Order: sequence, then structure tokens, then C-alpha cells
Amino acid sequence: MAGTPKYYRQKLRIIDLIADAAPGDPLPTERELAERFDTSRTTIRQALTELAMEGRIERTQGRGTFVAEPPIIAVRQLTSFSEDLDGARLDSDVLGISEEPASPEVASGLGIAAGSAVTRVDRVRRRGGAPLAHETAHLPGSYARIAEELAARGSLYRTLREAYGITLASVDDEVATELAGPEEAALLGIEIGLPLLVVRRVARAADGAPVEYTRSAFRGDRFRFRASASTD
Repeated sequence: MAGTPKYYRQKLRIIDLIADAAPGDPLPTERELAERFDTSRTTIRQALTELAMEGRIERTQGRGTFVAEPPIIAVRQLTSFSEDLDGARLDSDVLGISEEPASPEVASGLGIAAGSAVTRVDRVRRRGGAPLAHETAHLPGSYARIAEELAARGSLYRTLREAYGITLASVDDEVATELAGPEEAALLGIEIGLPLLVVRRVARAADGAPVEYTRSAFRGDRFRFRASASTD
């Protein structure tokens, strides 16, 4: 491993150390790891920082460092977040549902004029109480009683189908990485500057008309996306 950075060598040793550990098991302190591996605390700290960004460990101020839960693998398809993780215990914190003028970005996604009325649905999605994603959906026009209809069903796509007769026929997803700003970091319970997987989705009805534009910011340490396709 000549030429390999010192911190990376220690990172591999820590990975070996926690290979058989269960989620939630504590790691030794930085000082203990430095003594065990005969290196500096600075090197150990760099290794732990990278492991935290990869979602292998969780560092909690005042409590210590722990083995993280395995990442959630979501298969993106013609489904909502709730349906992507079918069978998982999902909850939502509804931050707000309101009508507002469409921003240029939202208007472009929905194919409408900037300033047109849209319904905004802003939520934090959780699994087992832990925040996983911040999701902001925009629907063109007004939706009477959408707060009550969504609360009864949980899934936005199911709500659109059952309460409003809107069935999605196709979606386009654009995936990018962004760093968490102060507001989103607070919502997701992560540090400012940690990576997010951001998916911008345009969903369309059978006639091709856009019926949803959504920005979903997923915790980069908790999510992996998998896409499947078949060829003739």
C-alpha cells in the first residue's frame, strides 16, 4: 500500500474493526484508536470523518461514535417515496401545505408560466423516527382538502389517484449531489456541509402534461439508489 494516505490505511483498519459489529455498537474513542493503531488522533479523526460521510458510522456530539444502520436502497420507478420503500415503517412530518406562485424553476418543470398558482407540499420523510429525506412537491393549480386527503393516505401518488383521479404515466428523474445547508441540515439531523442526494422529478399524466414537480433531498449517508432496466 505504498503511497496510500495514512488516514486511508487507518480507515481500512477501522472498517475491519467494525465488520462484525451491530448497528448502534460504540466505537473506541479517537485516543483509543490512535493508541491501538499507533498513529495520531488527527489521522484517526480524518478516517472517521470519511467513514461518517459514507454512512458507515454515526458521530453524535457528547455521546460518541457508533456503527451506523446499513444504507437504505431505494429502487426508483413510477412510484412515490412511500411506495419505493414498501413494507418499511414510514412516517411524514408535514411542514406545510399551501398555494403559492410558481418560481422559475418550478414553472419550468411544470411547463407553466412563472407566477402561476401551484400547491406546495413540504414534508420530512422518516423511517423508524429517523429523518431520511426532505421532500417538496409542487402541483399545478389548487387541490381542495389536500391536507386531509394526504393525511388519510400518506402517499402523495395514492392521494392523487384516489382523491383526484390523477394517474401518473411517466416520470423523469434528475439526480445530483448537493451539500446540506443550515436549514436542510437541521431538518435531517445532520451536520452542515454533509452530502445530499437530490432528486428532481417531473411526473406526467398519460397525455404528457406535467402534474408534479418535486425536489427530494436524501441523506447521503443513509441512501443508495438502484435503477433497473431491461433490453430487448
